Amino acid sequence: MAREEIVRKSKKVIVSCAITGSIHTPTMSPYLPITPDQIASEAIAAAEAGAAILHLHARHPETGQPSQSPEHYAQFLPRIKQSCDAVVNITTGGGLGMSLDDRLAAAVWAKPEVASMNMGSLNFNISGAAGRITEFENDWEKPYLEMTKDFILSNTFAQIERGVSELSANGTRFEFECYDIGHLYNVAHFAERGLIKPPFFIQGVFGILGGIAAETEHLAHMRRTADSLFGEDYYLSCLGAGRHQMPFAVSNALAGGHVRVGLEDSIYISKGELAKSNADQVAKIVRILGELSIEIATPDEAREMLDLKGPGAVGF
Repeated sequence: MAREEIVRKSKKVIVSCAITGSIHTPTMSPYLPITPDQIASEAIAAAEAGAAILHLHARHPETGQPSQSPEHYAQFLPRIKQSCDAVVNITTGGGLGMSLDDRLAAAVWAKPEVASMNMGSLNFNISGAAGRITEFENDWEKPYLEMTKDFILSNTFAQIERGVSELSANGTRFEFECYDIGHLYNVAHFAERGLIKPPFFIQGVFGILGGIAAETEHLAHMRRTADSLFGEDYYLSCLGAGRHQMPFAVSNALAGGHVRVGLEDSIYISKGELAKSNADQVAKIVRILGELSIEIATPDEAREMLDLKGPGAVGF
């Protein structure tokens, strides 16, 4: 497939914003959204700043611990839907160490337009963050981080098949999170079996210890591999964890791809400066891309590109 044909599909860039995630803990930043009100407010502001897709996790309001309880999601999803037209993307990765039942519960209940789907098992080590903090706000934080030295993020073929089957039955489509090149081949495997349909929204995840490193050569290799596997049938977004967030976003957008920012992926807005909101990160990448004459997709344009069912068909 000729390069110009791939780029032609991506005349506008889809900006995704991952609002809170399950990696960073409350001690790491006072700006990390924890309560339903904070998550809703941050998501709405990110949409107003230019995010077409909102990637959402929930947390226990009292402790900030990751939660996949539909009850917690129900406290902010309706407000987000009523206040903006962004595409809602609910995680199925959940919090580290959760069962598959727990991980799928919120997306099965909410029937969102998009759900994330991790496309392979991997060592997922964020224990280094614990060593940089002398005192934690909550008892759960330090053990949660340190246990990842001996942790595998499990996404077996059976688990993936169950997830895509249950959620596809509700019309939900996927953000296929690929932490390494082999995960692209896993997407192709499920496509060949007819369990998932194009266009495929691939989210390259770079910079997690245990996955592919945040090097621009790896991004180019992921793009070449995806081109060979999917031709015109995919869109490549990417995220660079931590300090790699903005450089990776710009690199991928310049190559005709899409971008993800947000406090899930980095709690900083620039070197040594904490981001005070998700909207600040969205506004920064929108400004940079605008100065490079790269247009930003609206939520409805993203829906058309990704063949989504629309906000009227969700379950919240």
